[in-house]
This record gives sequence, structure tokens and C-alpha cells, in this order.
Amino acid sequence: MKIRVSAVQYHLHTISSFDEFAKQCEHYIKTAMEFEAEFILFPEFFTTQLLSIGDEKTGEALKITDLPLFTERYERLFSNFAKEYDVHIIGGTHVTEWKGGIQNTAYLFYPDGSYQMQSKLHITPAEVEGWNMQQGETFRIFETEKGTIAILTCYDIEFPEVVRMARAKGADVIFCPSCTDDRHGFHRVRYTSHARAVENQIYVVGTGTVGSLPTVDLMRANVGQAVVISPNDIPFPPAGIVAEGIMNDDMIITADLDLALLYEVRKKGSVTTWRDRRTDLYPDWWEHE
Repeated sequence: MKIRVSAVQYHLHTISSFDEFAKQCEHYIKTAMEFEAEFILFPEFFTTQLLSIGDEKTGEALKITDLPLFTERYERLFSNFAKEYDVHIIGGTHVTEWKGGIQNTAYLFYPDGSYQMQSKLHITPAEVEGWNMQQGETFRIFETEKGTIAILTCYDIEFPEVVRMARAKGADVIFCPSCTDDRHGFHRVRYTSHARAVENQIYVVGTGTVGSLPTVDLMRANVGQAVVISPNDIPFPPAGIVAEGIMNDDMIITADLDLALLYEVRKKGSVTTWRDRRTDLYPDWWEHE
């Protein structure tokens, strides 16, 4: 089976209304559908663009704790997009209310308009100190008509244990929305995404925000590039890059993920990293659930 995916390098800039946000999102979706994408990935924190609309009374930018005020409209908008265009949309992440605080929550919108969520599991020091973000408490994988996937947000991909969990539960593709403000952070996410693809013989699809929001704290600088990463083995590109965008440009990329190639290299690849785990030395987590 092949899955066609598109990843959006979402351009952050100041807007004046929710409708302006909706039109920009639909532009990317329409573009991806011209290439017959089956999954569309938006980046982490792309809905912070809504904060730049500002307070109607004071004209000042909204705070991160105001972002959940847009949740209902965001969910309805992307649910309608997924249904109208008959496509799976990983709606990047949106900040939601959680136990009196806030969480960084990824969404998967299905073609029937339904959706499921996965909160970010590992929170960076900047998210804690700057926004008092709360970490997610549960991890799940998602079954789709095109295969089994997982969604791990930015910092999450830097922890090999959780990706092992995803692979053990059957995920063949990890979608990784991210948001990084310098090249150090960008390369941390990129390099560890390659490592996770090699370790688990899976695909990783990632993307990040580009542009800037001058009036929104912690969103004034963005370094982003979309990428589709494969294992490093003979059926795939030598560098493990199936497709990638141009750094910091406003654009999307599209690529086909051939799941049959994953199954082939897991059985008889140059290396078989999943099969060759030394579970006698480091037992698999699921054996002790």
C-alpha cells in the first residue's frame, strides 16, 4: 500500500480575523489536493497566528491562555475541511484547556469529519517557563483506512522510548509537527527523526512553522522545513530523505510512502534493526504492561 502525504511549511504572519486564518489554511489544503494527497500535515503551534488578531478593545495581542477560546471554531473548521476534501488532516497542534491549565494538543481529522487528539507528551523548558504548558498523560496510535499512524509533536521525537512504543503498537508512519525558533532546535528534531526512522524502520513525516508573529511571545522567530524521512536502506534514498522543502519558504511538499518497502526491509534489509533488538538485555515495555 502507498500513502500520499503533503506537509505544510506554514507561514506565520499577523492577521486581522479568524476568516483570514481559515482562508490561508484552505489555500494549503487546496494545493495539497491538486496533488491528490491523502494526509496533510500542519505544524505545531500554527494556530498561535490567531493571537495576532489582538484584543478588539485594546488592540494588543492576545495571550497564550486566550487561544483555547478559538478551539470550537478551529475544530469545526478543520472537521469541515477534512470532510469537504475527503482527506486526513493532522491539524498541527492547538492549545487547549486542561485541568485548569493548557496543553499543546495535536489533532487528527478523518475524512468523515470526526477527529481524535494526542497531547504533547514531553514539554520543553521554554513551554513550561513561558507558557506553563502541561504535559500529556496518555499515548495512543491511530487506525486509518490507509494504515496505522502515530502523532508525536516536536520534542517528543527526541525520546526513542515513545517511538518504540508506537512501532510496537503497529505504527508505520510517525507524523511530527514541530515549531523551532533557531537552527539548533530545528536540527535536534531533524536528526532525531532520522534516528527514529532507522531504529524502527518506519517513515517520519515532519514540518515546522516559518515566518514570524512580532506581537506574540515566543513566536517571533521560526526556522522550519518540511521533510519525509525513510529508513536508510537500499529501496530508499541513501540519505533517507524522500522529499524536503526549501528552508523557511512558504510552501508544501508531497511524497508517496510505500509501506511494502518497510515490510521488505524489516524482513531482509541490509540491517534489521527492529528484529535484532536485544530484548534479553533491554526488555520491551509492552511485555510488562
